[in-house]
Amino acid sequence: MINEQLLNPKSIVVVGASDDVMKPGGKILKNIVDGDYKGDLYVTNLKSDEVQGIKSYRDVADLPQNVDLAVLAIAAKFCPQTVEVLAKQKGTKAFIIISAGFSEENEEGAALEHQIVETINEVGGCLIGPNCVGVLTTNHSSVFTTPIPALEPMGADFISGSGATAVFIIEAGMAKGLKFNSVYSVGNSAQTGVEEVLEYLDNTYVEGESSKIKLLYLESVNNPQKLLKHASSLINKGCKIAAIKAGSSDAGSRAASSHTGALASSDLAVDALFKKAGIVRCYGREELANVAAVFMLEELKGKNVAIITHAGGPAVMLTDALSNGGLEVPAIDGPKADALLEKLYPGSSVANPIDFLATGTAEQLGDIIEACENDFEHIDAMAVVFGSPGLFSNAEVYKLLHQKIRDCKKPIYPILPSVVNVKDDIEMFINMGNVNFPDEVMFGNALTKIYNTPKPVMTGLNNDGVDVAEVRRIIESQQDGYASPEVVQSLLDAASIPRVREFVSDKVGDLKNAAKEVGFPVVMKVVGPVHKSDVGGVVLNVDSDEQLVAEFERMMQIQDATGVMLQAMLSGKELFVGATYEPGFGHMVLCGMGGIFIEVLKDVSSGLAPLNQSEALEMIHNLKSYKIIQGVRGQQGIDENKYAEIVVRLSNMLCHAPEIKEMDINPLLGEGEKVIAVDARIRIEK
Repeated sequence: MINEQLLNPKSIVVVGASDDVMKPGGKILKNIVDGDYKGDLYVTNLKSDEVQGIKSYRDVADLPQNVDLAVLAIAAKFCPQTVEVLAKQKGTKAFIIISAGFSEENEEGAALEHQIVETINEVGGCLIGPNCVGVLTTNHSSVFTTPIPALEPMGADFISGSGATAVFIIEAGMAKGLKFNSVYSVGNSAQTGVEEVLEYLDNTYVEGESSKIKLLYLESVNNPQKLLKHASSLINKGCKIAAIKAGSSDAGSRAASSHTGALASSDLAVDALFKKAGIVRCYGREELANVAAVFMLEELKGKNVAIITHAGGPAVMLTDALSNGGLEVPAIDGPKADALLEKLYPGSSVANPIDFLATGTAEQLGDIIEACENDFEHIDAMAVVFGSPGLFSNAEVYKLLHQKIRDCKKPIYPILPSVVNVKDDIEMFINMGNVNFPDEVMFGNALTKIYNTPKPVMTGLNNDGVDVAEVRRIIESQQDGYASPEVVQSLLDAASIPRVREFVSDKVGDLKNAAKEVGFPVVMKVVGPVHKSDVGGVVLNVDSDEQLVAEFERMMQIQDATGVMLQAMLSGKELFVGATYEPGFGHMVLCGMGGIFIEVLKDVSSGLAPLNQSEALEMIHNLKSYKIIQGVRGQQGIDENKYAEIVVRLSNMLCHAPEIKEMDINPLLGEGEKVIAVDARIRIEK
């Protein structure tokens, strides 16, 4: 658990300190000293009485009492005993262990790690690591790496599961002017992981005092529900969170026999979790740094962007990036546009992009920004592209841009690409407290990614239409494996999911009577084999008793056949909805086009149960095949609200049935307001 001794220690001891700043113990000590740490600083070294000008203790047992924070840079095998002495004899309540050789290496190392955690937990202490680069706060720089970024209270809080990646992300952010408030490299997360740090930041958040920007790098999600809870809470308090989740799993590695199981993956579950929490998902360091830099500026309130430029090519590429991401670069015209044009050099254009030529001046840029801020009401933000061919300084322009970013209510995004020609001018601009986006396309992609990330959704469980008692009764009476058609029908009925009537029997006379009841034509499907179509176990448009008898006899000869199912032959577009249980995450619900389309197109949307109607509709709208659901070329569409209701009811039923590990309804037939389940499969594992 994060505590005050870690964040604002009155005293620090570096265990294993060194005069050699090329060693971790030496570099950590130097960083703490160079960071102007205000508290008492101690060091231990087995062979020296003084390290970097600081008195050194040969044994931690000789240290003064109540050392708040210990930073260990010693071999793993010596760490447990050192922690024991510090925690139980010296009153130390916070530990950063940078040493490697623990659970990441072997079972022996895992045992050492476990022993350390037990000791620290006994005294109610906090552990960061082991196998990490350390912690940075505005109070102390307890890391063995460089660079040390500018630290300020409104900078980003950055939590990383990888030390090296943390360094690289810091470097990428610093180059763009990103500021930091804290950096936590959690390493093995033996006691405190990314989720626990985020929990602390949520529980201690104070409006106006706490940073609003949180950046995460995760290689595993150890506690999905904790991450969801506290990320959502922080975002609802006005914070912005972006995260990289590396190491996506391969869906092919799962032993899944259903369509849902084959399409689903842990990475898809992470995607659904981030979406539900409102986290902007990034896939690389530069993307995360660009998103974080956008976070540092005023929030975009609309979707209309004015591009202000003196270079045509970047403006075109930025227009493409914004437009492809759902933002707009609307036309600017009318008397006020004409008045602005008169202030610019001949050949300029204000149509949007606003091109004021390579000879444009700082004064003209100011006029353009003022017009976008005050005269063009439909403009919500400005992206300013201003580089240099290297003939003159851009300092005057960048000073004006610095002031306008602070004066204007509409966000202004500075895109300053000449990182070589006017390097010093850009450095001045960043040192004044600004961010810069050197690449217009990466900026455009970052802005649209933020724009398209939904707000958090903390969906309460709604049991409308779901007979919970009946669902539990059915589940508790089942054995592991695929449920029989009758059980599947009962579960769909308990969830109020409309379904076609089905008749199952191993006697041909029963099916002939059923055909008379529903009327020809009918559909016949073999019962028993998992993949019916693959074994010739599905026949459509059976339109006579003679054909029914012949198909029955053929199907009963199929391996593993236990009977035959008969349904009325219905028409409509084939849809799909399914679910798979992801440990820690809960049920992941998928929807998309059904039938063979799910195998060919693999066009699915996912969400974490429970889902509400708006979440389900968002999933449907995100399908590449959404236009088919809407209806194209005169074809009747499908009532998407009815489709969404089925997705919601399925998700709510599954929340009461964690034993259902995989489920497919494929196809759902949709036509107008009628959406009905035709075939379903459920696998139970208790």
